[in-house]
Amino acid sequence: MAPLLVAEKITKRFGGVCALNKVDMALEQGDIFGLIGPNGAGKTTFFNMITFMDTVTEGRIIFREEEAKNWKAFQVTEKGIARTFQNIRLFHDLSVLQNVMVGRHCRTRSGLIGGAFKTPAARREEALIHTDALEYLDFVGLSGFADQRAGSLPYGEQRRLEIARAMATEPKLILLDEPAAGMNPQETKALMQLILSIRDKGLTILLIEHDMKVVMGICDRIMVLNFGQKIAEGRPEEIQKNPNVIEAYLGVEG
Repeated sequence: MAPLLVAEKITKRFGGVCALNKVDMALEQGDIFGLIGPNGAGKTTFFNMITFMDTVTEGRIIFREEEAKNWKAFQVTEKGIARTFQNIRLFHDLSVLQNVMVGRHCRTRSGLIGGAFKTPAARREEALIHTDALEYLDFVGLSGFADQRAGSLPYGEQRRLEIARAMATEPKLILLDEPAAGMNPQETKALMQLILSIRDKGLTILLIEHDMKVVMGICDRIMVLNFGQKIAEGRPEEIQKNPNVIEAYLGVEG
């Protein structure tokens, strides 16, 4: 079976600065794949290349055996890629349920005219979106907060809501950018179980995370970046023992 996503020699330059330098990656279906490295290593830049929030200077991205060329944001979603962000991006004045419904609307068929005139088909579709959104909230453990304003949720629950909204787009691949940031140990443990449950639903996960307990505890494979270059890739136990990783990321005793 072909990899779900292939990144070939991805390079990104900002003026004279090379943020990524010929980074290769193959992401297999069903992987939980960790992306780690020091601050400024190029991790979020790599995410932005995959989701076309920024353009690739050199190299190419292949998703589901199709070369991705200058996809727009709506095309990225339609093709089956979703993401969360290091800085949470919710519609804070909408309800928790409405935030997930927004994500779900990318799979609607009634269109602008049907929605504007509230045709029977559009009303049926809206009812289905409502039901589906409630199911996603239940999956992430937020069904009891459906009518609450999203901005009033505690930080950890906002993280879960962002994941629910991403899942509502029906992705094949979900990119999580530091999902455990700001969480206490109990919330982090629950998050790890949630990510494993997402994989059990058949999704593939690419994860940026600084919490090594999360990365080493749930990832099948890990890639390490440093100064925009890949310095290691392998299973968690291999990464833990890699001298280049220890020096660049985990630190050297001395």
